Amino acid sequence: MKPCNLIATVLGFLSSWALVAAASQNDWLIDPTLFKAKVSVSKDGRAVELNNGLLRRVIRLEPNAATVALDNLVNGESLLRGVKPEAALEIDGRRFEIGGLKGQPNYAFLRSEWIEQLTSDPSAFRFVGYEIGKPTERMAWKRTRHQAPDATWPPQGATLRLDFAMPTATNGAVVAPNLRVSVHYELYDGMPCYSKWITLSNGTDRVVRVDRFSSELLAVVERTSEVDELSEGRTPPNVHVETDMAFGGMMASGANRRSFRWLPDPEFQSQVNYEKKTPCLLDIGPDLGPAQQVAPGETFESFRAWVLPFDTTDRERCGLALRRMYRVIAPWTTENPLMMHVVSSNGSTVTNAIDQCAAVGFEMLILSFGSGFNMENEKPETLERAKNFAAYARSKGIEIGSYSLLASRRVGNGSDVVMPPGEKPAFGNSPCLLSRWGTNYFRRLYEFHRDSGFTLLEHDGSYPGDVCASEQHFGHRGLADSRWNQWREISEFYKWCRGQGFYLNVPDHYFLSGSTKSGMGYREVNWSLPREQQILHTRQNIYDGTWQKLPSMGWMFVPLTEYQGGGAAATIEPLDQHLDHYARMIESNLGFGVQACYRGPRLFDTDRTKAMVKSKVDWFKAHRDILESDLIHGRRADARDLDWMLHVNPKLKEKGLLVVFNPLNEPVSKTIRVNLYYTGLTNSARVREQRGTSKHLKLSRDYFIELSARVPAQGMNWYVIE
Repeated sequence: MKPCNLIATVLGFLSSWALVAAASQNDWLIDPTLFKAKVSVSKDGRAVELNNGLLRRVIRLEPNAATVALDNLVNGESLLRGVKPEAALEIDGRRFEIGGLKGQPNYAFLRSEWIEQLTSDPSAFRFVGYEIGKPTERMAWKRTRHQAPDATWPPQGATLRLDFAMPTATNGAVVAPNLRVSVHYELYDGMPCYSKWITLSNGTDRVVRVDRFSSELLAVVERTSEVDELSEGRTPPNVHVETDMAFGGMMASGANRRSFRWLPDPEFQSQVNYEKKTPCLLDIGPDLGPAQQVAPGETFESFRAWVLPFDTTDRERCGLALRRMYRVIAPWTTENPLMMHVVSSNGSTVTNAIDQCAAVGFEMLILSFGSGFNMENEKPETLERAKNFAAYARSKGIEIGSYSLLASRRVGNGSDVVMPPGEKPAFGNSPCLLSRWGTNYFRRLYEFHRDSGFTLLEHDGSYPGDVCASEQHFGHRGLADSRWNQWREISEFYKWCRGQGFYLNVPDHYFLSGSTKSGMGYREVNWSLPREQQILHTRQNIYDGTWQKLPSMGWMFVPLTEYQGGGAAATIEPLDQHLDHYARMIESNLGFGVQACYRGPRLFDTDRTKAMVKSKVDWFKAHRDILESDLIHGRRADARDLDWMLHVNPKLKEKGLLVVFNPLNEPVSKTIRVNLYYTGLTNSARVREQRGTSKHLKLSRDYFIELSARVPAQGMNWYVIE
């Protein structure tokens, strides 16, 4: 085929390139509604494209299926520099590529005229068909509490499934023809993000073993060109990658370190790095296993991965993009109930705490760590107590739940993980989730939550990714399948909880498997510092923790009673005697849309304290939708000047809410420059100080306003922007 015909084949049907102009005029982070995902097939049937006006992926279908373009339409960047297989599988010890094309002469770039000359590897799985569709629920979400007003499930978008058959012969050996692999793609409306995963269907009459897999192999344009330094793993391309096989960290970067990696590309021979170690080959797959046996008639499914190319290096914009992704693919993370942690499971203490929660507008009570309640205890009276607590809480409109510790403990009797020589469990000790103890533990969790009426679980020490070399645990065969099987056990439990409408506090990154909230990023011993220091740490932690988390995705801490030391100087009790501090702690959390663990035996001790707490909760609920929207980072708390952040949501009447704090002992009046770009306002804004009269302020050409802020000593002020 002539080059001009080739271009017509691959690009001729891309009339949606016109959407590039739309993307340059309409910011998807302000108005995503223009960008609808679709899958198109070229007129000659030789190529298929996924495109939402923000991200475009072109897959050539002949002589085999392979991605030949991946473009960021927001900034016009081509992300792809070379053709790779669509996936790879190691089956019964033999590696197979899934699709792909061979013969590219230079992996620094991909010329259009080269594509027609590429050939299919006869040993690779061959493309045999496709199906176009819409996203479906990957897990159930029972909505039982307040969430973002625009939360949608399943995500809106378009899907593509490519089907591949086993090669007829490999190395002279006939291979069973009834082994099929499908590669799944999911592109979403309104954001430049796609998901990808693979399935293997065993239509043979024998068991096959999936030893390893790569669900995505992308030769991405390198981000830096370092000639004489080892760059491996240091500066990868400007692309966020995440999977639902995430554990062992509260941030995505740490929790996903075992499920994908940026590698040197051995085919990239023309790179400038002398040792050819530029990290520019994306390989998504587990670093151990899965080593799964697939019986005749059964199907193996990989974990799911999400790829989000950034359109800038600006920290705020990258954070907004990531937060938008969580709102779309894990909308349950927008659930954000006000929660008390009661420190005792004594009957009168619990019922009094329930009464107080209802009186001031809190929504959830947890029998905290150290409360004495043990849901693992299978005596009938444990379940009976739980049912009584739950019934009383329901009568007051309050949800109730409890705490359970999984890892970081030794259980003995051959049920602990057996680590390889020289390795230790992440938390020092840990049971194997698939030992006899682990099986009984999860059985108890299922039974307790089915029967007790508790709708909240704080699951501490969640599975951090420990392997287990035991060959005596009936839930896994040995080391190779131990991580995969344990991850599957706990993630299926969390998905079940989400389907039942249970709320999950998990100090780990299980958001994409159903958890709702993790730590915002505090250090526990800091809550033993003097009270005035705790206030500054609160606002610093939230400022730092919300670059990559929604306000609703992270919990903070308010020690009403002593926590890990510090004495009277560190605690709020007696509450009425420290009312100003108590109020400032509540304001510092709710003002940024963040819920804290208010840990103690009670929320108020006098009518004055009760009135203060209720007034703060009422204010939060009156502005809840904007307070739980995205945060724009203004000035970080440093105890030397005003600190502030701006809530933004172009979809609401209240398009912005500015919260300003004064850490000083005297009132401060000063002009601050506030960027209103992400409110969606362009020319002017109506700004109202608290409940006062609105003033019209004109936006500068760079979307800033000059705001005269007045904040009392050690106080807070807030401004509504419409």
